[in-house]
Amino acid sequence: MAGNQRLQSARDKALALEQVVNTVVIGQQQAIRLILIALHARGHVLLEGGVGVGKTTLLRAFSKALGGAFGRIEGSVDLMPNDLLYSAWVDGDGKPVIDPGPLISHGEDTAVFFFNEINRARPQVQSLLLRAMAERSAEAFGREYKFPHMVVFADRNAVEKEETFELSAAARDRFLFEIGISNPLDVAVRKQLIFDPKFHDVDALLSTLSEPLLDYSELNALDHDIQQAIFVSEEIEDYIVRIWDATWEPHKFGIEIPDVYMEDLVVAGASVRGMSAMVRAAKVSAWLAGRDHVLPDDVHAVLLPALTHRVFLSPVYEGRREHIMPLFVEALRNHISTP
Repeated sequence: MAGNQRLQSARDKALALEQVVNTVVIGQQQAIRLILIALHARGHVLLEGGVGVGKTTLLRAFSKALGGAFGRIEGSVDLMPNDLLYSAWVDGDGKPVIDPGPLISHGEDTAVFFFNEINRARPQVQSLLLRAMAERSAEAFGREYKFPHMVVFADRNAVEKEETFELSAAARDRFLFEIGISNPLDVAVRKQLIFDPKFHDVDALLSTLSEPLLDYSELNALDHDIQQAIFVSEEIEDYIVRIWDATWEPHKFGIEIPDVYMEDLVVAGASVRGMSAMVRAAKVSAWLAGRDHVLPDDVHAVLLPALTHRVFLSPVYEGRREHIMPLFVEALRNHISTP
């Protein structure tokens, strides 16, 4: 990769983008790195976190730095699929007006689309979004709208359970990563967020991003080049396959978690799509580190966000997913021998 000037230049721009976003959204370095990986691996992201932790600010910052359009919709129990495609209202003269909805309004200029509280939306709405995620297109007004550069971000309301609809296994598997965003632990950062007026006005804060640092329309081609340029050795391939097998039958690999009967823990492990997506992300991690080959550290960097939503637990353990899955992934790292 050292001889590929285009990839080196793109890497410099990506790291510059990361540095700038870290000045706008502080205390979220790991989440920012994972989002940077997802954007370059062209994968969608499911965000986990409470209210007011800065998810929207983070996505708006990335969208502005990419130079593309930012779309957003709020999930609600009365949201219908057509609400994504068009909005109808009455103007001052009493005439009906129909405008393109948030999913299609920016067309090919869409870089980031944020579905807030996706589990408040009915399955029919989620299904329409799944098609848009898979095909990056939607039909409306008798034509097909395409958004080839769009990456979808969604978050779930994890606090309120009334009038919510959990994502199906197929829906969850469409997301490259599930990334947790929580309040920063560093006391100095927490004080800065609370007491520094600079962080109280989001619009003014984002105005400091004066110009795009990346061209969102070039990311598809860049991803193709990265995937071709980064090498995965046979030893790393075997290592990843062992991890894959362990997500299905962890007890056969000596994996143990306190207070968990391992033979009853997993209903279904990671899918082929999930594992291939993880490999794509590991290649981007290696590229960002300036290497032309994947190391176990690259796999470890993306293991939790790539698998935490793709391993399906039995009902008796599903309620403890948030606690169990980090332990499960840590056990995968510790018990599966690395090359």
